[in-house]
Amino acid sequence: MTSIPSSSSASRSFLILHGWQNRRPEGHWQHWLAGELAARGQGVTYPQLPDPDHPSLTSWLDRLHAHLDAQEHERVVVCHSLAVPLWLHAAVRGTVRADRVLLVAPPSEAVIAGYEDIAGFGRSGATAAHLRAAAPVTRLVAADNDPYCPGGAATEYGVPLGLDTDVVPGGAHLDLEAGYGSWPSALSWCLDETTRIAPRPPNAP
Repeated sequence: MTSIPSSSSASRSFLILHGWQNRRPEGHWQHWLAGELAARGQGVTYPQLPDPDHPSLTSWLDRLHAHLDAQEHERVVVCHSLAVPLWLHAAVRGTVRADRVLLVAPPSEAVIAGYEDIAGFGRSGATAAHLRAAAPVTRLVAADNDPYCPGGAATEYGVPLGLDTDVVPGGAHLDLEAGYGSWPSALSWCLDETTRIAPRPPNAP
């Protein structure tokens, strides 16, 4: 699913970017989100990024630029896991511009450095100024017990980058393994940036 058709009345264009080893399983909240947004007439692009098991920062940056440049209307980017440092690298380069960005469950620098396949995504050098230049609104969402960011993303990313942050209790990596299939408040934020992002309700479909 590279893109999902939507009506010509779309007022926003959403670019949804997955993380390492993610082949966009149907049960994942990003897959669900893409479908829900398209059903509401929004323009949605949810690409399979190249070689997700052995990703190249250069290749992923190229694909990010190609998809973002093709977007129209209000441009909203939703990044999960390794797509967060991907966005940070793009912001440092000054080559991306969106209206809103949601950064979900970034892995820590130490974790990135510990895996040869993704080590090139570390040490972006991003600052709060870089992120403000890339998008006027950026929200960080992370759990308080993410095994891929043991020190807490709010501490490692939120504070130094000056990001508005929502902390999800007990959400682990906010992925399919953690039970994040549908995620109503992520959809609500996509439609209304003032929404605070909460845990997925236990009874969510």
